[in-house]
Amino acid sequence: MHDEYSPPAPQPLAPAPQPPAADTPPRRPIRSFVLRPGRMGTGQQRALRELTPHYVLPFKQHPLDAAAAFGRQAPLVLEIGFGMGDASAVIAAASPEVNFLGVEVHPPGVGALLQKIDTGGLRNLRIVQHDAVDVLTHMLVPHVLAGAMVFFPDPWPKKRHHKRRLIQPPFVALLASRLAPGATLHLATDWAPYAEQMLQVLSAEQSLANLADGYAPRPAYRPLTKFEQRGERLGHTSFDLLFRKR
Repeated sequence: MHDEYSPPAPQPLAPAPQPPAADTPPRRPIRSFVLRPGRMGTGQQRALRELTPHYVLPFKQHPLDAAAAFGRQAPLVLEIGFGMGDASAVIAAASPEVNFLGVEVHPPGVGALLQKIDTGGLRNLRIVQHDAVDVLTHMLVPHVLAGAMVFFPDPWPKKRHHKRRLIQPPFVALLASRLAPGATLHLATDWAPYAEQMLQVLSAEQSLANLADGYAPRPAYRPLTKFEQRGERLGHTSFDLLFRKR
């Protein structure tokens, strides 16, 4: 007589994977800027339309050939967040032997600097309209820069927004890695708490050495901006920081 067959006990079914909630936004990297629509004059619009092919370099995920981009071999200095390009144009005009690469995300500022390049005949200035972190990561190889400038980045004064500040240890480490030995990193701000953070972050980066005892006097080559002049009339103090790559 054969034993009676007993079917195996049913196993509980694993719960089906649930799709993410439709209202859950994907994670995005924290950025130091917010793109807002800005008004552009007809001159800026014309400059963007006509001069972009000549002076704006497309962002690419491979190293920049600076000699090809500028048509010559020369020291390369990076400026991050040039605003309307007032300081950029003055500094580039005063140092024609240097190639300057300006990085800015806001179209009105790019258009304004293109106008200055055109009227001033500034053949030693190029622009990348893209996030500076991406430009540093993909387009600039280590030790390629003879200098870097970051003038008056957004201070993001509210405490909950401090994480958006550009000058943070990971960013400074990345930027410092692109500086050649002996290159100068020049920062400026008129927001005292941000200046303190800048000084702390730069001083903690072991590859950088402060050229001053704390804050530095404003170098003659950096012109006063319109916002800076207005801030001085309101009693604000500007802070310059000058560090050298070891």
